[in-house]
Amino acid sequence: MRKSVLIVAALGVATSLSACGKSGYDRTRPDEFAVARAAPLVVAPDIALVPARPGAPRPQDGNAQNQALEAMFGGSAARSPSENATLDAAGRTTAEPGARTTAGSPDTAVVDKGQTTRDIVAAPEGDGQEAKASTPQ
Repeated sequence: MRKSVLIVAALGVATSLSACGKSGYDRTRPDEFAVARAAPLVVAPDIALVPARPGAPRPQDGNAQNQALEAMFGGSAARSPSENATLDAAGRTTAEPGARTTAGSPDTAVVDKGQTTRDIVAAPEGDGQEAKASTPQ
């Protein structure tokens, strides 16, 4: 019995090792350098460029805030006719300048979201260590 277990185990190992050969499975992978093109080297058009001073800001780099605004809103490009029409329909020229300050006035109509929402908004700040579950009575 012991010999037959050893023979079966040896045949199993030999079979599994034979699967690692190159007869049935090809392990060649695409060459990533053959897919992407390298940009050609370009000589600067002005050979008399002034070398950069250490610690000086780079001329192509602006303020980080300005770069973020330009990335989000597209810089100072002119608005399209459809965008101008939409802004005019929304009341671009007739809007009140203090609309945000009047939003919290007592005359503003509000929707009652219920006691649960008021409890969530009025909850104390913190990481919840003092939080306690309570049942409504």
